[in-house]
Amino acid sequence: MENGMGQRGVASDGGPPSRHFRNTAYVINKSRSYFDEAHNVGLMAVHGRSTLGRAFALGAGPLHGRPSVIDFVRCSYLGLDNHPVIVAAAIEAIEAHGSLHWSCARTRLNFDLLADLEESLSEMFGARVLTFSTVMLANLGAMPILASGLLTGNKKPVVVFDRIAHLSLAYHKPVVADETRVETIEHNDIDALERLCREQPVVAYVCDGVYSMGGNAPIEELRKLQERYGLFLYIDDAHGISLFGRQGEGFARTQFPDVLGDRTIIAASLAKGFGASGGMLMLGTAEQEALFRRYAIPYAFSVAPNLAAVGAALGSCRIHRSAELAERQMRLADRINFFDHRVETPELGNLLPIRMVALGSEVKAIALARELLDAGFYTSVIFFPTVAQGKAGVRVCITADHEVGDIERLCNCILERVPRPFGPAKQ
Repeated sequence: MENGMGQRGVASDGGPPSRHFRNTAYVINKSRSYFDEAHNVGLMAVHGRSTLGRAFALGAGPLHGRPSVIDFVRCSYLGLDNHPVIVAAAIEAIEAHGSLHWSCARTRLNFDLLADLEESLSEMFGARVLTFSTVMLANLGAMPILASGLLTGNKKPVVVFDRIAHLSLAYHKPVVADETRVETIEHNDIDALERLCREQPVVAYVCDGVYSMGGNAPIEELRKLQERYGLFLYIDDAHGISLFGRQGEGFARTQFPDVLGDRTIIAASLAKGFGASGGMLMLGTAEQEALFRRYAIPYAFSVAPNLAAVGAALGSCRIHRSAELAERQMRLADRINFFDHRVETPELGNLLPIRMVALGSEVKAIALARELLDAGFYTSVIFFPTVAQGKAGVRVCITADHEVGDIERLCNCILERVPRPFGPAKQ
């Protein structure tokens, strides 16, 4: 995700590089007209009510009164976000305690079910798992500690961000830069990262496992750099969790077959493929766990996930430990393959559920998304600052719960409106 600045904080006016990492006014001024138009045509701030599968009934707002539409926006890739087991577990947790939320820092008092959840997740994912209300808060807790050097032998690392690391990571650059040197390299630029590893005594790399606009980190190559140079890896696998692994360990964790060790942290979502709510950190050592439980900012100065979120996550754990998980993973793979045989996108052939119909023009992207909505499909129109200027498009999130017929109709709608190369995929 773009953050309004270029590599190493290049000034937005094209001037010399600076060490600043934010330019909020520039981002707003460059994107406001597109946000306004997307809101005006009913593509943003849509309200609705859950129904079965991937349909939702439109509620308040400019689209009120229209028939229900098929949703390709939500990131519940396994279709678990309205699963009856998860919903029932959320209600059960609230009823058992007669409470939703304790207004207390986690260093003081926690619900007992939260301990049950973290224990279950730790067993499932082969790590020491801490949960948070969101992935953004998990990253907020981790970034200052990573920058401090306390995770890297009391030597402050040069913290290197992938240029399109999600905003929930990139947002913390100024905080990290207050502690240590920050660099930004081009997307998946292993050569640039290795040069920094050779030049600097300690390097930490911050990236996504699965990127929200499609594609993934080259985990195998990153692990080689870790073995060769002691590279510290901080991987946000929010979009990869649950999609791979016998118990849904995720895209990143499954590529570390043994323990994570003391040079890898994986952040992930409990709300996307996992189907519940919240975020988590997978840590490799008891020392790291103790450090985070005492000094991670959201842990010490904020509150835990509420009981509905905790209960829902425990319900999802039950599904992840059952045969249903593999069935849903297979259903998702089948639907991704079906889409790829109809529409060619840059993500063609990978096993990840995000597909981008890249149009370039922000105006064309908004128009296509609106036409798809008129045809009964709600997709995400994407433009700056989510992607670079002039790289706008429409994002399609495929899930295990989508009916094949609905995917086929969406593909037909896209093919009718978008010229090649986004035509029928090569066989």
